[in-house]
Amino acid sequence: MDKIGLSVFFPCYNEEANVERTTLAALEVCRSITDDFEIIIVDDGSKDRTGELADQLAEQHEKVRAIHNRPNRGYGGALQAGFGAAQKEWVFYTDGDGQFDFKELPKLLDLLDKYEIVSAYRLNRNDPTIRRINGWGWSMLCNLLLGMKIRDIDCAFKIFPHRLFDEIEMRSEGALIDAEILAKATHRGYKIGQVGVYHYPRTAGQQTGANLKVIARAFKELLQLRKQILAEKKS
Repeated sequence: MDKIGLSVFFPCYNEEANVERTTLAALEVCRSITDDFEIIIVDDGSKDRTGELADQLAEQHEKVRAIHNRPNRGYGGALQAGFGAAQKEWVFYTDGDGQFDFKELPKLLDLLDKYEIVSAYRLNRNDPTIRRINGWGWSMLCNLLLGMKIRDIDCAFKIFPHRLFDEIEMRSEGALIDAEILAKATHRGYKIGQVGVYHYPRTAGQQTGANLKVIARAFKELLQLRKQILAEKKS
């Protein structure tokens, strides 16, 4: 797919040690793909220098923008802000912690001739064992309840057509956000491709795992989403 319009964004929460190298890596890869791109740093209410560094990067590079959630809105809120700010035909997002390699983005672009959405899965998830087990179980549960067949729902390496976000309302500001978007796209008939990408250990910054309150909220929102989707199918 030649010269596409591409928005790339990544949420950052207390990622002062990662935001610059992640942004520069995104710039390098995007320049090799298309001239029509933008990079959006979503500072989700960081308490460190992430927001300051994001603004500096935006001043230094014309293709870079920084937006700030004040206060912190959570992962879902950060993704909503990024999707809402994106202006190009295609919207790609990943995380700001540097655990994915932007050089694998062309793998997703190559599938856009066959699919409207590409959702990657981690070939070698470099997270603690309990997070890997929880992630597998969450994907299986979401697939079962929401009628999907997504191998790794929460893998933060996905590309969507911008028009999708004119068609759906995103409600989750927490951990359900990926499942919500994919489920709503699935039930609107979007074709979703999947491809494996490598996942690297975090080399800087602090991983923020979900606490019990966040997990409980995600399960509550999952049941609400299932009810909503079933109601839409009947109408």
